[in-house]
Parts: sequence; C-alpha cells; structure tokens
Amino acid sequence: MQQQPNGLIKALVIATILMGFHTTISAQQGQPFSISMNKVSLQFLLDTSGRPLYAVQFNQQPVVLPSRLGFTLNETDSVFDSGFHIIGSEQSAVDENWQPVWGEQRNIRNHYRQLTVHLQQGRPPGRLLDLVFRVFEDGVGFRYEFPRQQRLNYFIVANESTQFNMAGDHKSFWIPGDYDTNEYLYTTSLLSEVDNRRMVDSSLDIAVRVAPDRYSVQTPLMMKTKNGLYINIHEAALVNYSAMQLHVNTKDFSLSASLVPDAVGNKAYLHAPAKTPWRTIIVSDKATEILSSRMVLNLNDPTPLTNTSWIKPMKFVGVWWEMQTGKATWSYSDFADSVSAAGKPIPNGRHGANSDNVKRYIDFAAKNGIPAVLVEGWNTGWEDWFGNWKENVFDFVTPYPDFDMPALTRYASSKGVQLIMHHETSGSATNYERRMDTAFRFMKKWGYHSVKTGYVGKIIPRGEHHDGQWMVDHYNRVAEKAARYQITIDAHEAVRPTGLHRTWPNWMACESGRGNEYNAFSNGSPPEHETILPFTRLMGGPMDYTPGIFKMKGYTGYAPKRQMHTTLAKQLALYITLYSPVQMVADLPENYEAHPDAFRFIKEVPVDWDDTKVLSAEPGDYLTIARKEKGTDNWFIGSITDENKRIEIISCSFLDKGKKYLATLYADADNADWQNNPEAYSIKEFLVDDQTKLQLTLAAGGGAALTLRPATDVQVKAYAR
Repeated sequence: MQQQPNGLIKALVIATILMGFHTTISAQQGQPFSISMNKVSLQFLLDTSGRPLYAVQFNQQPVVLPSRLGFTLNETDSVFDSGFHIIGSEQSAVDENWQPVWGEQRNIRNHYRQLTVHLQQGRPPGRLLDLVFRVFEDGVGFRYEFPRQQRLNYFIVANESTQFNMAGDHKSFWIPGDYDTNEYLYTTSLLSEVDNRRMVDSSLDIAVRVAPDRYSVQTPLMMKTKNGLYINIHEAALVNYSAMQLHVNTKDFSLSASLVPDAVGNKAYLHAPAKTPWRTIIVSDKATEILSSRMVLNLNDPTPLTNTSWIKPMKFVGVWWEMQTGKATWSYSDFADSVSAAGKPIPNGRHGANSDNVKRYIDFAAKNGIPAVLVEGWNTGWEDWFGNWKENVFDFVTPYPDFDMPALTRYASSKGVQLIMHHETSGSATNYERRMDTAFRFMKKWGYHSVKTGYVGKIIPRGEHHDGQWMVDHYNRVAEKAARYQITIDAHEAVRPTGLHRTWPNWMACESGRGNEYNAFSNGSPPEHETILPFTRLMGGPMDYTPGIFKMKGYTGYAPKRQMHTTLAKQLALYITLYSPVQMVADLPENYEAHPDAFRFIKEVPVDWDDTKVLSAEPGDYLTIARKEKGTDNWFIGSITDENKRIEIISCSFLDKGKKYLATLYADADNADWQNNPEAYSIKEFLVDDQTKLQLTLAAGGGAALTLRPATDVQVKAYAR
C-alpha cells in the first residue's frame, strides 16, 4: 500500500487535479466554476464520467480536496451521482443585515456569493438535480435541490454520496456516531485514529453504544490542521431529512455523509420539489473566528412568525438537581403497584415536586429576581416508567396528589414568578403527538408559557431513531405547534441543533450533548469538556448545559464520592462561554445562600446580548468571551481553562474609548484547584478602560467571570484615591 501524501504533497496534488479537470471539462462541459469571498474559494466541476465534484480552499491552502456529490436512490435506476451534464447555472450575491429575536448579537451580517448549477442525467429518464453553493468569508455551505419533474416524483434516498476529502491527518475532536444520543465525552485524536470500537465511556464504565459503522462520528466535527487551519463540518436547516454523521476513512482521511436510517434502513423519503439541509464547512486560521461565525444561522430561513414579543430569554431555577443528586425523586411512589388498601398510591416521602417544596423554589426565585421555576416530576407516570419501563405512560395533564396546580399557579403569580412545564415523553413521540394539543391547552389554562421536553429511551414508533427523519420532523412539528400556542421549547435528548432557532425562535435551546448533570450521576466530564463544546455541540445552537453548581463535593445519592470537575469560579464563567437564552440556575437554593457574594454574578448576568467578542480560544484548552448586555453599556466576560492552570491576558480594547468601567472580578483563589479546593474564590473591584490589559490566573479546571459597568463620577473619584 502506498503511503498517504502529507499536507505539502496534497497541496500539489489538488493543484494538479484542478488543472487536469480544467482541461478535461473544458472539452465537455465548459470551464469549471470558481467563486470566492475574501480568503475562501470554491470550485465545482464534472469529471469525465459526469460526476459532480467540488473543492474548497482557504488562503490558497486546501481545505477540502476534490470530493464527490450525489445520491443512491432506492429504486430500479438507483444511480444518481454520475452521468450528469450541465444545462445551466446562475451566480448571485447577497449582503444584508438582520436582527434575531434573541441571540449573541443584535445585528447579524449575511454576506455571501451563490452559485447554482443545474444538472441533468444524460441517460433516460434524464432526471434533474440542482446544486446550490454559498461562499461566505468564513466558509462554504451547499445543498441539493430536486426540481419538480415527471421523472422524479416520490422517491427514497438510500445513501447520500457527499464527501469531504481532507488534505491531511488532522487533529479532531469527535464523539461516536450514535443514532440516539449525543451525550458522550469527546475524544481528541488524529483522523487516522478514529475507531469507535475501542472506546469506553469511563464515566459510566461501559462500552459506548454506537451505530454499526465503527468509524462514524457525529457532527459538528472540529478539526485542526498541522498548518494551523481550523475546520468545522456540520449542517444547517435540518428539516424533512435525517441527520448527517460522517464515516471516516482512516487511510486517506476522507469523510463521507452517513445518514441516520429509519426502521427499515432507508435514509429519507422525499417528494419533488425538495431540498436537503445545507452541508457546512467553516474554516479560519484563527480559532476565535470559528466561534464568531454566524454561517449556520444565516443558512436557515427567517422566521414566519409575525409576532415574537412573547418570546422572552430568561434564567430559571428548578426542582431538578435534587433528583440528579438523589436527594429527591421524580416519582410520587416508587412503583406503580405501590398502593394502599384503599387503592391509592403510597408516597415514597422523597417526591421533589410537592407543593411545599415548589413554593420554596418560588420564594427563592422571587427573592433573587429570577423570573421562573422549572418543576420536573409534577405529573403521574414516572413510577410506571421507572418501575416497569412501560410505554405511553404520560398524559401531560394529571398532577400527582401532592402537587396542587391551582394553588401553585396563584402563589407563583402573586410572587411575580412563572412556572415552567415539563413534558417527559419517555421516547414515545407518537403518544406526545397524540396528546400535544391537549397538553398545550392545559399549559395555557394554568399560565405556563414555556416547556422543557424530554425524549429519554428508545423511540416509539419502534425502530425509529432520535436523529432519523421521522424524529427530525417530529421536533419541527413540536416547535411549530408550540409557536401557535405562544409556547417556548427547551428540548432534551433531541437531535443536535442546526440553526433552526432563526426560523423558530421559540425553540430556544436544546440539551443534545453531555451536560453538567454527568458530574452528579457519573464520574463526570474532564475539565477540558467545556472548552470543546463551543467548537462542537454549540456550533449549531444554544445548549441547556445547566451551569451554576456551587457545592462541588459531598452529594449523597447516586455518587457520594464523586464531584464537579470545575471550580466554583468556572461555573460562573460558563454562563458566558456556553451560550443559551434560557440559563438554569441549577444548584439547590441553600448552596447559593451559603455564597451570596458569588451568587451576585448569577443574579446579574444577562441571557440576551447586543454584541459578542471571542477574545481568545483553543479547542480543548481555553476560551475567553466578552458579551455586551442587550440595551445597556454593561459587558460581561467569562474565561475558562482545561486541567491546566493558566494565565490569560485580556485586552479591554472593545470598551468605549475614554470611558471608565467598574470591574468586578470573580476569580479562582490562589490555592483553588478543581480536585482539591474547588470552592475557593476571590472577588475584587477596580476600574478599567479601553487601554487596560487584565491578567487572569485560572486554576486547574478553573475560570473567571467579570462584570464591567460604566463607572459613576463618584466611583471614579473613590478609586482614584
């Protein structure tokens, strides 16, 4: 076997290939197409067999070598990736600004050049296919469109032939290709070392449950080349299609689209006219620019909602961490057959969602200016599900005997606090769809405007997967129907986001990744985990990570010897570095009351922003982000590190020139360490301006959080003394 070419040789290879294709195609199809924006360029061409190919470069460096496009269909004439000729093309350009309902910045620029190529197969029946490419300053998006045609009406996709041929054996941050969960630790390895079969989830001490393809990984896939290019591959606008995973060829470093199948192995059912999601390639020579990209959002459609005033970003507390740490239970009874002689369920004495306990959380929220309280375990069905793993056990409208819906609604309203609904579907999407209108009407009756949904378990209908087309359609149906009822959604165990919060801004967040909860019921996640997530899971949209844990050790229940893998200061910084418009204040009220000075940051940190500056970043190592609060001149900064102690130097040049700001720094104490002294922190106040350079000392597994508010004349004079 020949040795694979290294980066330099592959750079020469791509140049030679493109030159050769120019010669071949000019005789058959005309000159290959090439469009570019700033440093990013794309080429499209057909080879001598009529196969569509594309390539991408950044600053004349190869990002994607010539790679195939097309499909295999599930029909007699299944070949739909060759034999094409070009019957037309158009180019256009767009440069516009738009304002999201909420987000990381008030204004987003959508600037790209578009190439549309119309293809037709030469052999009968002469089917049509359009390829649409958009080149941005930070990457490339492309998708397939199937025009209306007699030759292709209803059809089934057996496989998608899309390739991403990498130019080298890149350092990669990946999780295995599982059709039903994204909740894995990230592996950092070369592409040549990807092998799911060897993986073990050390937190749960079990072998990972992967798809049949042991070399498949999930998107977003983050890579770094030896030449210092950062490359992120994902998808945008996942609608009416199954999620794309990537098969890794460990010999030549090529990546191939691997769609999640349905119960009988098909990948997608389409009816022309139809279009696929966008395949996205974000690239830069700066890690900070990867995180600053809005390309995935820009590739989604604008919202059809004419009134979005009811969609409110917010923080919330919840009766949740008690269950995660074993202090309380979701269920009222331990088992469904635990009944008294009178036939009534016997309470287990540890049910978290009882009226008195919920009132305690309402009081805490009202006292601290937190708008809402999430209550999990309020409704019947948990003892059936947990005890016997039965199906269709939730009706979403029947409270447990100790949850007084009318009284709690009145009490929360009197305190100016909203209650957030919880719908655990137990994976039975058919049951949820059947009951959804009833559940949403019930919510509106009792004044609930937001719901957290859950999809724990195997999907019903049987054989469907969390990330398959059937469930992708389900999640979109839930978002659309919720919008009709003016209800916002926070979806857990759903497919990872692809920017659809632009289209459905009421779909405000997802979990869809390994959240903070794993530090409670498993061996946890290593300190590097939160420095990888922004480059992977969060590239498609906000994550409900549930930050803000203050008690790092000594939980009882599932894992009394386990602990958080961060410092307390890092938990504060996560409110900035892991973006979400709905942020949970996740710990128990008593743990916040033990640290009121540090809790001040959580009370003050916003969840909606006018501007965001990524100040420094390296996947797997560190991250520092500054954000400007919407409608004010206040800035907030979060800085985090991995398992290594680190000094971060921050330039405040983003501040208004000539203006003084009062900085409050929440930092790791000098002796802080995530393993041995995680709750040690210090708080300092001082003045800064646009000339200031801050030096932050981050403990191992630690972080820092800052507030920067315009200083008053009195404050300036006081600190001048």
